[in-house]
Amino acid sequence: MAALIGCTAAEADKFLEPVNKTLAKYKINTPLRVAHFLAQIGHESCGLDAVREYASGAAYEGRKDLGNVQPGDGVRFRGRGLIQITGRANYFALSKAFGVDFVANPLLLEQPLYAALSAGWYWSSRNLNALADGNFFLTITKRINGGTNGYADRERRFLVAAAALGVPGGVVPV
Repeated sequence: MAALIGCTAAEADKFLEPVNKTLAKYKINTPLRVAHFLAQIGHESCGLDAVREYASGAAYEGRKDLGNVQPGDGVRFRGRGLIQITGRANYFALSKAFGVDFVANPLLLEQPLYAALSAGWYWSSRNLNALADGNFFLTITKRINGGTNGYADRERRFLVAAAALGVPGGVVPV
């Protein structure tokens, strides 16, 4: 897994079981789906090294589109997990889906199991398996990032994972 994601062996060991559980639970079960998922979590987490957004989250303060309506919500609900779950509304939706109160306990998303499972939940809730099946790399990136931040790194990670998993062809930027 270290070579597929571009992380250290120690990070790969820590996340191997949680990522495998996530792949199974959310039916990320074809080489193409796995390559897309690993590329995105690899970039979003800086090679499984960052399960909490580097920025303080202050920029999210008062962002009603993220459900941040109380003072301190921006910092409290900054991005966490292998796909950075951000904002009170997303933490609340994840809490309902998992039956775990991430609103009251946001740091739980920094634990390997929840960091991985939350990424699978986000992937599934945005119907990204269907996009991966069509190899719509750019669209997946925009659904996760909201733009194209880190596109070159995501693409590089995808190509490495796709080659290792035996996926023919390259990226279709649609």
